[in-house]
Amino acid sequence: MIPSDYLSRLYAGFLGMNIGIRLGAPVEAGFWTYERIRGVYGDIRGYVREYRHFAADDDTNGPVFFARALEDGGGEPTPQTVAEAWLNYAREGVGLYWWGGFGVSTEHTAYLNLKNGVPAPRSGSIAQNGKTLAEQIGGQIFIDTWGLAAPNDPGRAARYARAAASVSHDGEGLNGAAFIAACISAAFGAEDIDTVMDEGIRQLPPESLYRKVVGAIRNHYAAHPEDWRSCYDLLVRDWGYDRYGGVCHIIPNAGVCALALCYGRGDFARSIEIATMCGWDTDCNAGSVGTILGVLNGVGALPARYRGPINDEVVLSGISGYLNLLDIPTYARSMAAWGYKLAGEPVPQGLAPVREEIDFDFRLPGSTHGLRFETAEPSYAKHCGGAPGFGVLIDRGVRADRGCKLYYKPFWRRADFDDERYMPVFSPTAYAGQTVEMQFEYERTQGDGILLTLYARETYSGREALGDPKLLEGGKATLAMTLPEPGGLFDEIGVRIVSSAQPKLASCGLLRLKRLRIFGKGRLAVDFTKAKREFASVLPFAHNHGAWSLEDGRLQGLALDHAESVTGNYYMKNAKLTCLVTPENGLSHLLGLRVQGARRGYYAGFAAGEAVIMKHENGRLTALASAAYAWEHARTYALEMRAEGEALSLSVDGNDVLQASDGAFAYGMAALALYGMGRCLFDGFTLEEL
Repeated sequence: MIPSDYLSRLYAGFLGMNIGIRLGAPVEAGFWTYERIRGVYGDIRGYVREYRHFAADDDTNGPVFFARALEDGGGEPTPQTVAEAWLNYAREGVGLYWWGGFGVSTEHTAYLNLKNGVPAPRSGSIAQNGKTLAEQIGGQIFIDTWGLAAPNDPGRAARYARAAASVSHDGEGLNGAAFIAACISAAFGAEDIDTVMDEGIRQLPPESLYRKVVGAIRNHYAAHPEDWRSCYDLLVRDWGYDRYGGVCHIIPNAGVCALALCYGRGDFARSIEIATMCGWDTDCNAGSVGTILGVLNGVGALPARYRGPINDEVVLSGISGYLNLLDIPTYARSMAAWGYKLAGEPVPQGLAPVREEIDFDFRLPGSTHGLRFETAEPSYAKHCGGAPGFGVLIDRGVRADRGCKLYYKPFWRRADFDDERYMPVFSPTAYAGQTVEMQFEYERTQGDGILLTLYARETYSGREALGDPKLLEGGKATLAMTLPEPGGLFDEIGVRIVSSAQPKLASCGLLRLKRLRIFGKGRLAVDFTKAKREFASVLPFAHNHGAWSLEDGRLQGLALDHAESVTGNYYMKNAKLTCLVTPENGLSHLLGLRVQGARRGYYAGFAAGEAVIMKHENGRLTALASAAYAWEHARTYALEMRAEGEALSLSVDGNDVLQASDGAFAYGMAALALYGMGRCLFDGFTLEEL
């Protein structure tokens, strides 16, 4: 049965996973050895590196995007539905996985197997890839969500994890998947870490090496409970990297996870710290341990020094820039809804979020939804926790030109990051024409009131569009504004807070943002003369295949066999896309709507000697409608594609050309694409929700 605190524990587990990954990532194996970590950092008790913003790696990308098999496949994961997620949400060779080469990276190898027609689970099998490659650590680092989706049911969690992991792994790789997922599941109902590990071990065959290494660690802990470093010495001696091939074998790292779980004694912070100090695959191991201990102990046990920098948000690197901006509380609600569905229990009313809008309600303990607070005068105001809502304590505030601001980032730029290992890409999560609504409560303790002004900042110019200011002297208030046209890229949406008091009548009080919504039909117009190229992408697009560049104020797509750029709200339903298209060479020049990744969506435009409307579904292209059309190279055409309900249409230069009907995809992004060798120029891109 689903526990009453399921949502908050799931939230804690996902936070714990990302805390562990962030802690371990800077000292991952290679330059960083156990000895070097010990010599440089000693006894780790906090993050070893500060980031302007941490871009997630494969340890977070995998659990999030592979779990989309639930939605796309319509229920329990199977090797094939998870394999489709592997192919659909990745930009080949960029982000999401470690693209270390065929026969070197297990994930890259599995991807190429799938792409070339090897079905899952054969794609990850020992028979296909050999024992060493199939038993690398990826078997256990991508499966956290399967444990989170099956609370108090370790057997079911292990079954889900084995099915998902079999896309890329086999043998001990599947045992690792089953063990970690079962531990996560068991942590929802267990009282201590020993019980959790017992449940994980029950999912392992008696003869498995994974079971043996976990047993050896537990036996050593029973005899030497105070000395985790002596246990590490045993692990290196009997189960070290010298005994197992490949880049990052699962067995030594399984030992690290077991060691950290034992010697951490159920304490979240100490467990992930020990996992990190052991070296080897530090982000993977600390992440797995962090999920288990996050669920076991709950959100209240996550220390502020670790939880604060996470700030409830994760930046991913899949093909959808919209999905890459992940709000953790909203994601937790989505996963919890699936947990109820998979258990055959009714989903509580209001649990599942409205997918196509931003709705931050701060219902989870201490949640911030990624909001940021800034002030030029620290004595004027500061962020504070406490009751639900994002709190701002105004302490003797007086008039100031700028006051302070509280804001959400619906779009990110390269300058916000320290590294680009996994090359994230972004589409905005807020658009011109949408409504921004913020609900506040203000408890005034003395002095005058405060002035609140909503604002939205355009990323290229830095100009701010302002709402009407409102004086709040106490109580509740709701402020709203419409994001202005023409639609730029907004990288901050929030509120400016200024005291209305004179110097001798300082304002004091507590302001809380109780809810933030961004909703309604939006519009995105891209001016390529102003566009920038960052993270190897032209903003705000994610490129998959081909070569994309800015050419004389237009977007150029160059393809050998396929080139595609996608943007927009992933959950956009009815929409109109207009664009000036200049085919320079080649036979395929297309617009796309309801594009759900690399292998799902509708496309309309030009093919060899005709106009077409096509469907791409799991690697299969099907013509839904076509007609002879004598289009020419080097000529510019105004193309318009519409998707309304099941109706699809294409017009060229204002003339209706084709109509088709199909109900396979109800929502998705917009795209510019070439499905064949060629070159095309795109300009005047305007996407409008209908």
